[in-house]
Amino acid sequence: MTAGGRPRRRDGPTLEERAFHRWLARRLPSGSSGALPLGDDAAEVELERGEVAVVTTDALVEGTHFVARSPPAAVGRAASAVSLSDVAAKGARPVGVFLAVVAPRGTPQRWAEQLVLGAEREAARFGGHVLGGDTKPGSFHAVISTVVGAVPAGQAVGRTGARPGEALVTTGVVGRGGAAARGLLRGEAARGRAVVALLRLTPRVREGVALRPFASAMLDTSDGIAESAHLLAAASRVRVVVREPAVPWAPGVRHLRLPAERRSAGFYGGDYELLASVPSGRVDAATRAVRAVGGRLTVVGAIEPGSGAVLEAERGRRAMPRGSWRPFGRTMP
Repeated sequence: MTAGGRPRRRDGPTLEERAFHRWLARRLPSGSSGALPLGDDAAEVELERGEVAVVTTDALVEGTHFVARSPPAAVGRAASAVSLSDVAAKGARPVGVFLAVVAPRGTPQRWAEQLVLGAEREAARFGGHVLGGDTKPGSFHAVISTVVGAVPAGQAVGRTGARPGEALVTTGVVGRGGAAARGLLRGEAARGRAVVALLRLTPRVREGVALRPFASAMLDTSDGIAESAHLLAAASRVRVVVREPAVPWAPGVRHLRLPAERRSAGFYGGDYELLASVPSGRVDAATRAVRAVGGRLTVVGAIEPGSGAVLEAERGRRAMPRGSWRPFGRTMP
């Protein structure tokens, strides 16, 4: 036992709420700044004049989004990233991250410390910080992340503005998540790499801000480009056409020769890129703007009159298959 009466394990003291709060106040930048410091049960978020807040919440659950052996820093980084991606899809800049951490009794405090530090590092990359949250005991690990972003009033990009005649564009590559998921089905070494790769997300925050002046509609591809095409079509009441030969496949998908196998991996989900509708006459300017912040933009299709999502392959058109990822139907391999 420690002097304070808390049990110790070889990997340090177990998680205890008040001690963890004291550690947070020492280690996080927000612990010593702001009108309402950590531990005050609320946080003050400052916006620039003329801005409005964009708020989003996500959950990462052990067994569904990460496995028990996942490094806690990688889980924390991903927790920030998934919510930062939603803010990016609105063209907003992140202001702060809040984390609600659920952990079984007896969890080492170091697990929670590493998780929060991973989340803080990811938020700080884009100018935000972890501002607070909550800890609760539970039967498994889970992290609920809330990100507050800021965007000029009236300029947030929704999903309903896509119009026929516009180009469909995506940032980055398609199939990153599926390639990582396939790694879980291979040998032990590949599975070890895949555990981390599934959580190695890159929220396109800078690209989202760069695309904001050009995009009529935008969303992230957390569910994969196929599912996102369906969502965009339904929200904007248009037909979304994805031209398969133009898709920039991720390296782990590009080499797959069978179209069905490539689509299964490529449309799996977990990409966290941005899919947007841009007026055709503004595509070049949008591409330059994204390139200026270190990103990549590819025209992968078009918006047409009609409804639904369509995949245009070399042999003609077919209905776009639904994405493979289903939180309440299919979990990780």
